[in-house]
Amino acid sequence: MISLKAVDLKTHKIDTLIVPVCEDNNIHDDRNVIAVIGKALKLKEFKAEKGERVTLYDVKALAAQRIICMGLGKLEKIDEEVLRSFCGTAVNRCIMAGLEKIWVAVPSAEKLKKELSDVVEAMMEGACLGNHIFDKYKKEKKRMPLKRIDFWIKPPATGKLRKIAPQVRTVCAGTILAREWISMPSNDKTPERFTRSIVSQARRYGLKTRVLREKELKQNKFGALLAVAAGSRSKPSLVMLEHKPPRAKKTLALVGKGVTFDSGGLNIKTGGGMAGMKADMSGAAVVAATLITQARLKTRNHIIGAIPIVENMPSGTATRPGDIVRSHAGKTIEIGNTDAEGRLILIDAMSYVVKKHKPAVMIDLATLTGACVVALGEKIAGVFTTDDQLSKAIQASGNKTHERCWPMPLPEDYKELLKSDFADLNNMPSARWGGAITAALFLSEFTGDTRWAHIDIAGPAYHKKGNAYCGPGGTGFGVRLLCDLINKL
Repeated sequence: MISLKAVDLKTHKIDTLIVPVCEDNNIHDDRNVIAVIGKALKLKEFKAEKGERVTLYDVKALAAQRIICMGLGKLEKIDEEVLRSFCGTAVNRCIMAGLEKIWVAVPSAEKLKKELSDVVEAMMEGACLGNHIFDKYKKEKKRMPLKRIDFWIKPPATGKLRKIAPQVRTVCAGTILAREWISMPSNDKTPERFTRSIVSQARRYGLKTRVLREKELKQNKFGALLAVAAGSRSKPSLVMLEHKPPRAKKTLALVGKGVTFDSGGLNIKTGGGMAGMKADMSGAAVVAATLITQARLKTRNHIIGAIPIVENMPSGTATRPGDIVRSHAGKTIEIGNTDAEGRLILIDAMSYVVKKHKPAVMIDLATLTGACVVALGEKIAGVFTTDDQLSKAIQASGNKTHERCWPMPLPEDYKELLKSDFADLNNMPSARWGGAITAALFLSEFTGDTRWAHIDIAGPAYHKKGNAYCGPGGTGFGVRLLCDLINKL
């Protein structure tokens, strides 16, 4: 439970109070808090540099049993992400110490030169996300999440900010849901199981659901999607989710790649290349979690979620390099490489959405290419679109949530690399370089006249080491970004 409260710190009994301290400026306006900080700064071991901490006990100025002062570094470098990371770190340290409940003092937004709502939202996000522990498969639970996190703020500001806490809890719950799906091993999320899990969660929160299974996919000529699934014993599906509140005016579509395990197919990956392929359904997890979050928030937007779910495996029935398949849109595709499978399932889902729902905007998310990771690293997603306004909106939401995105080009002449001598397109470009670009260009052939953007999340979807507010595994990258973006489109 995370909440925002205004109490008298001098009299209100608190077990543990976390106080952020700036290295070179005072960022608080409560005299008792300032007095405590002054006492901490007199200690030789604490200068309030970023990452430093000191614990004070039985301080007369405040009724807290334990006060942990933690450094934020210099004022000029304190932004929302620093505050988010600060709270994530604080929560993790308190978890390691075996604590159950903590309070966090919110600094003065005026002294930070920021909006108070942005300060509170960032700090709550860091705490909520940092409090998540994925230990489902561990027999011994060595760490337990905090039971309660209260944020202290001077009155009367709490009245203006009371909506932030429930909204943050809901959006972070969506992010955590995506994280858990992504971190789950592939044997527990075969296409059948993953489909059931999504549908179960979606129905729980009132989303309209429809599942196109193998028979219906064949009837509706989803040839590209079925080609990817051909080598697996697990059956493919296309999960359609819909959030349609009354009087919603325009339709937004989200499409997420759902490859529950990617072996590469007959173009099989190396052992090292296969590691982490349980996360190749991150786009699907993010789209499903975003739809669920929007339903829980009761937003007024009409949102379609299209989630193609397959497993890419080698076998005697697997699609071969050189095979030609017909997509749902009718275009034929020569299979140049069975490991370029994500774009195949996406195009069938996208063309279906365009034809059936005619969305005003369509955005797809996919762990699509290693080339995007080479270009932008593991922390930044690539954005591909010819719509500058849409690109800027995605970047703005990414900057606000620190789910950063960078615009990438879509040069027309690169389409030459996708030509086939025998089919309309080849799923594998004829040149090695620019793989993220050619993959996006391949997708663009199936978007029609719809405003569209492709977000390649291959880098930031999964972290091996984690960060201040996200442990190792799935990050849920994209849920907070999309929740912020949707209201701006």
